[in-house]
Amino acid sequence: MRVYNFSPGPSMLPLPALEKAAAEMIDAGGTGQSVMEMSHRSGDFKPIIEKTGSLLRELMGIPPNYRVLFLQGGASLQFSMVPLNLAASGGGPADGGRKRITLVDTGVWADKAAKEAAKYAEVNVAASSKDRAYTYIPAAPAPGADDAYYHITWNNTIVGTRWPAIPATGNIPLVTDLSSAILSEPLDVSRFALIYAGAQKNLGPAGTTVVIIREDLLGRAPAWVPAMLRYDLQDKEGSMYNTPPCYGIYIIGLVLEWLKNLGGVEAVAALNREKAALLYGCLETSKTFYSPVEKNFRSLMNIPFVPRETDPVRKAEIEKRFVAEAAAAGLVNLAGHRLVGGMRASVYNAMPIEGVKALIAFIETFERSLK
Repeated sequence: MRVYNFSPGPSMLPLPALEKAAAEMIDAGGTGQSVMEMSHRSGDFKPIIEKTGSLLRELMGIPPNYRVLFLQGGASLQFSMVPLNLAASGGGPADGGRKRITLVDTGVWADKAAKEAAKYAEVNVAASSKDRAYTYIPAAPAPGADDAYYHITWNNTIVGTRWPAIPATGNIPLVTDLSSAILSEPLDVSRFALIYAGAQKNLGPAGTTVVIIREDLLGRAPAWVPAMLRYDLQDKEGSMYNTPPCYGIYIIGLVLEWLKNLGGVEAVAALNREKAALLYGCLETSKTFYSPVEKNFRSLMNIPFVPRETDPVRKAEIEKRFVAEAAAAGLVNLAGHRLVGGMRASVYNAMPIEGVKALIAFIETFERSLK
């Protein structure tokens, strides 16, 4: 029996995609082999990566002057690759002529991006919501006139916040970590200079990272940047400078097929808004739990909730019991991040509305059991 998996990542995948992958496990497309066995430079794999890239372009409305790369290392490696390619100085990390970037700190992953970028550039943390435990998105200050780029984390997986609008940065390239919200709602790709996303939320299995980069930003990396970390070289080689994560790319393609058949990003966005509204509505009326995130900045994808109980011992008991009993009921991976505690329901594209309704019913039953 399949469970409702509320994990923040790796997360649940659409059942039709998994079923097709299972059917093709030992014979993909009549080739007599699994995708896991294919040479990445073979005529069998080439149409797979090309179709995956084409579907992503179609579903996201990616303009023709943007390149799509399938890389490795997760979004965490992009914390280094972005500054190495867009802001690194020609003399190496110790060069005194460091370029500046502006970053808005909205949580753990934004902070990690800032710390990695600081190894290669001057980082201006222009605003932060740390003062209120990252429960809101601060106003976005204007970038500096000479900034190499402006970085935001669109959706904050741990604390459950989301940018309410794309900030205006003028001629300064806007970069975003879109890992936990890619394809969850329509976004104007042309407003961004570079988008990166780890696959294990809305795209596919862990191990593949998608980078969407405006082509005029290619070729800016100094000569000392390692070959594997250069966007221009990865683009020149068609994401195959070395062996790419072939099976992950194949699964992403199946997920994109599912999304297209569902009606595309507009259709799934409507479902996501409905799922989020149901769960937030439950928490608004709950006498046991509440959402700590300010309403204007609540994520559609990651919904943390915590007990209203103020006694720390009793609160911990409620959280432990809730997570255990929910798992026994087939609602798994609801524990909050270790840094913030509580519970967290990640309701990515593949989470059916029935899973959210089952969680709401469990919350109501759990509340009655506490009386």
